[in-house]
Amino acid sequence: MLEAWKQIPAAILGLAVLLVTGVVTWKECLAEGVAWDTLTWFATLIAMVGYLNKYGLISWFNQTVVKFVGGLGLSWQLSFGILVLLYFYSHYFFASEAAHIGAMFTAFLSVATALGTPPYFEAIVLSFLSNLIGGLTHYGIGSAPVFFGANYVPFTKWWGYGFVISIMNIIIWLGLGGVWWKFIGLW
Repeated sequence: MLEAWKQIPAAILGLAVLLVTGVVTWKECLAEGVAWDTLTWFATLIAMVGYLNKYGLISWFNQTVVKFVGGLGLSWQLSFGILVLLYFYSHYFFASEAAHIGAMFTAFLSVATALGTPPYFEAIVLSFLSNLIGGLTHYGIGSAPVFFGANYVPFTKWWGYGFVISIMNIIIWLGLGGVWWKFIGLW
């Protein structure tokens, strides 16, 4: 999340140079509605994540997951399966992959380790999922608001296709991948 903010001064400086040199006029800048939509989306969503952290929702969620999954008394495989689904689909509540990973990855890694999941295996699975979650929503990764703002894919289709593809990804990566990882001795 912070990495995106570091790029803003460079972008503003670049725009200022273009405006001062007359390459672009302010009227032309204002005509780029998609760009302003994208800027508004990012500003709002990143601010929301900051406030979710500030008011303790993220830590509350992590603690609730620990109590819930740990209290079920399941094998590490079933517990980790529940954790994986919670980790994956909790992305609907985050403005970006960076925000999601920053808030949840370490907590879920700790819970999985405490439940007996092999550490290398859990780190790899959560890492793979951290990349696959980007297509769930129209704000899930940095490039998504740009595509969404261009009005190529409507909101309902994006979320619908994102969910269907997420199920396919989970089946392929965890189902078939899980069998392969067992075969090669990863867990």
